[in-house]
Amino acid sequence: MPFSTPQPPGPACAGDELSRDIVAVARGDDRAAFARLFAHFAPRVKGYMVRQGMDPARAEELAQETMVAVWRKAALYDPQRAAAAAWVFTIARNLRIDALRRERHPEVPDDVLLDHPDDGPAADAVVAEGQRFRRLQGALADLSPDQAEVVRLSFFADLAHPAIAEKLNLPLGTVKSRLRLAMNRIRRALGEDVP
Repeated sequence: MPFSTPQPPGPACAGDELSRDIVAVARGDDRAAFARLFAHFAPRVKGYMVRQGMDPARAEELAQETMVAVWRKAALYDPQRAAAAAWVFTIARNLRIDALRRERHPEVPDDVLLDHPDDGPAADAVVAEGQRFRRLQGALADLSPDQAEVVRLSFFADLAHPAIAEKLNLPLGTVKSRLRLAMNRIRRALGEDVP
């Protein structure tokens, strides 16, 4: 039942009366008590939602959701722990937070997910690649320091063989030989055929 043009709520209800109305709703689904609660709180909750930056239509929806929650949860109300207004506005605040979360993280229907297949690599390919990478790391760690240096300069520093020879003050043939031996060890560690 919309209340975008509510009747003036009249004088504010006393807190004790509001608490009694919530208890009456809890004990016997008292519709008259709920009508008084609705008349008192619905416009105030809507105003609160608007002041918090919500558009009036959405604020009205949340105010109605708040009042439905008051009806359903009335049995949980303890007048010794909270005033009626505090309890109702806590419900309103929580519903507002939930609504904002849903807006920020909307649920995606399953049929939409099925229409958009995952373009990423398959899980088994990722696992296999990780295992291969660990074997490669192990193979590099097992190289002699001379071979490891040649591999590092060739593949990681991207130097040509003559530049490596010059940098290490070695003959070009020695650089090529160390690199060939290192690559054979790495291929064997990765389970590849070695010529």
